[in-house]
Formats: sequence, C-alpha cells, structure tokens
Amino acid sequence: MHLFNQTINSFSGHVADFSIGLNIDIFETNLVNLILLTGGIFYLGSNALSESLMERQQRILGTIQESEERLQQAVSKLTESEIQLTQAQLVIESIKTDAQATAKVVKTGILTDGKNEIARLTSSAKSQISTIESKVKKQIADYVVALALQRATLQLKGNIRSSLQKQIIDTNISKLGG
Repeated sequence: MHLFNQTINSFSGHVADFSIGLNIDIFETNLVNLILLTGGIFYLGSNALSESLMERQQRILGTIQESEERLQQAVSKLTESEIQLTQAQLVIESIKTDAQATAKVVKTGILTDGKNEIARLTSSAKSQISTIESKVKKQIADYVVALALQRATLQLKGNIRSSLQKQIIDTNISKLGG
C-alpha cells in the first residue's frame, strides 16, 4: 500500500508541477499494479459486459423468432391467397362456359322462334289469300249470275236482239278481266 501512496503522491506532484513525463522504470511506475488493476477491471467489467451482451443476444433472438413467425404467417397467407385466386379463376372459367352455352341456347331459341313466326305469318298470308280468292270467286260468280239473270230477263222481255246481247256479254267479260 505504501508503494501505491507513493505513486499517487508522485503523480499528483508532477501534475501540480506540470512536469508529467514518461518513466520507463518498471518498479518505480508500479507497472505490475497497473496491470493487476486493469485485469481486475476487465474481469469485473466482463461480467457486466457479458450480461449486457447476453440480454442483447436474447432480444435479437426474440426479434428473429418473431420475424420468422411473421414470415411463416405471410407465406401461409400467400399460399391461401394463391388458392383463392385459382378457385376464382375456375369460377370465372365456369361462368364464361355457362355464358357461352346460354348464348348458344338463346340464339337457337331466337332462330327457332323466328322460323316459327315466319311459318305462322306465311300460313296466315296463305289463309288470307285463300279467303280473298274465295271472296273474289264468289263476287265473280254473283256477277255472272246477275248477268245471266239480266240476259234471261231481257230475252224474256224480247226487247233485245242477238248482237246487243253479244255486246253486253263482251262488255261484262272485259270488266271481269280489268
């Protein structure tokens, strides 16, 4: 202890005199004491440093584990999203196929309905034409009967001669044609 006091006194004396210098003498400078002091500081400080480093290591490991868990969750969600995307694409393809099939059915139905409507209109037109033809034939027959009656009436009355009769018939026949 005496040597330590001496070193401190010598050092403080040098500091007070501003005459600090380098002393190379091992025994006078207490190099052994300084080495022991430094070793003790390292020994005692290393425990605190080790504990601090261990705490830091634990925090880093916890952060890494948390990051790995988040990564696994993200990969799981990505896989789930990919499955949902695949399912959505299948549904879309199914909808497209159904829409095309429905469009074909509707197109066929429209064409069939159009053909049926054309056939109905054609049949109706033919029926109307037949009805009109029947009416015209009846009118012609009525007209011919009226002419025949008129001719017969004229002949009975005897007021008509044969050239006049022929002229009336020709006139009425020409009216039928026009």
